[in-house]
Amino acid sequence: MDDTFRTPSGLPVQPVYGPADRGSEPPEPGRYPFTRGNYSSGYRGRLWTFRQYSGFGTVEESNRRYRYLLEQGGTGLSVALDLPTQCGHDSDDPEVADEVGRVGVAVDTLADAEILFGGIPLDRISTSFTINGTAAILLAFYIAAAERAGVPRAALTGTIQNDILKEYASRGTWIWPAEPSLRLIADTIEFCAAEVPKFNAISVAGAHFRDAGANAVQEMAFTLADGVAYCDTVLARGRMTIEQFAPQVSFFFYTHGDFFEEVAKYRAGRRRWATIVRERYGATEDKASMFRFGCVAGGASLYAPQAQNNIVRIAYEAMASVLGGVQSMFTAAWDEPFALPSEESTTLALRTQQILAYETGVTQVADPLGGSYFVEALTDATEARIIEVMRDLDEHGGVVRAIEDGYLQGLIADEAYKIHQDIESGARPVVGVNRFVSDEAPADFETYELDAEGRDRQLKRLAAVKADRDAAAVRERLANLARCAEGSDNLMPALIDCANAYCTVGEMVAALKAVWGEFQQPVVF
Repeated sequence: MDDTFRTPSGLPVQPVYGPADRGSEPPEPGRYPFTRGNYSSGYRGRLWTFRQYSGFGTVEESNRRYRYLLEQGGTGLSVALDLPTQCGHDSDDPEVADEVGRVGVAVDTLADAEILFGGIPLDRISTSFTINGTAAILLAFYIAAAERAGVPRAALTGTIQNDILKEYASRGTWIWPAEPSLRLIADTIEFCAAEVPKFNAISVAGAHFRDAGANAVQEMAFTLADGVAYCDTVLARGRMTIEQFAPQVSFFFYTHGDFFEEVAKYRAGRRRWATIVRERYGATEDKASMFRFGCVAGGASLYAPQAQNNIVRIAYEAMASVLGGVQSMFTAAWDEPFALPSEESTTLALRTQQILAYETGVTQVADPLGGSYFVEALTDATEARIIEVMRDLDEHGGVVRAIEDGYLQGLIADEAYKIHQDIESGARPVVGVNRFVSDEAPADFETYELDAEGRDRQLKRLAAVKADRDAAAVRERLANLARCAEGSDNLMPALIDCANAYCTVGEMVAALKAVWGEFQQPVVF
């Protein structure tokens, strides 16, 4: 075998595959360990959720974009929050003034959430929040806004990302130390299982490991290790069984360009998670063992040179996602490497999913690649390598320790450097970047910048909320939140009470910081 042919994760690829290369025949779709998919009918019963990641500087602009996307056939929302909201700062905090509304929508109080989702049927659409440190607070806003609109919390569907471990390792929107952060995540998981049963309390997100430079195998392995840490945290409390909350644990990834590696990644990850939940936790119900995931087709696999090549990349990545069995997907717009997507480019991204779903025929058969000698062999090889990476983390003391001492970050940094070298040298071909390079002019596009009027409107609304609310109620709710943080009560009821009193994100974060302190990022050499 020629060792020069490998997947981007380093798995060797033979020139041809046959029966001897395939392991045992995997069970039919819908049967444990779900290698071939969670459901026997595949997408015949239900298509994946079509989302588009979107959030402008103000809630008014974002609400208009959400309505537009739903009118164009989107079946779910994916909310992009600005960095101050993600990191627990209010828009009037002078330290973050330049970041307000820059990479997503600013949400300071329940008043913003009410406008953001105004006129949207929250009992009929699914909403995903890319939010981590302040995920529980945004969930509280969402529940409060829905209930004020007459939608009971039990009817809500969607996801909060709520995965703080990968923030420590690869992204940075952390706030509190690991232990209280894990406690808060466990609170949201328990609360949703009891009161918001259709809503996923966590989306364990390997996507950001991938964005930081991890390869496909590492992305899956690190993500599953995080999932184990969250399940261990909930089960250690002794209040719930795995069957009670595991169906509301979901996962989230990036799909990149090596078509078959991505398909194998999802098939192997689904089998590995089902095996973990059954063998480690003793789950007996199939629903608890199902690996449900969303993904992005795009992200770090897109490039600015010859930017319209990204249209083709996204389409292939979306196809790989579907053949891998995705439950929810948003397709990046081709202009995302350098601009906030326009209405035209985001519509094209949505149409990519719709053409895939309604014109290509891939949804007519469950796991149409199942039985392929190559796909089955690559699935087996991918799972074996995932097990190796997870074992290495266990031997290091577990994923939490590996993050706290910087070991995991070092693994990602090493892989990111290797990818950079391979692209620079041409060993990893990228059309338009290091192969078939041309001198064509950059694509025309309009950048988005929150204007002074929009920022002023956000600050005035926040000032008005602070002036009009019941100040005594705010003090009482924040004090109660701090008391709950000092004890062991579930924090979600206290956070919802704070939301309904129009406490701000920054005020709730400050109340918890006073009890828990802040996370200190380790220095990685």
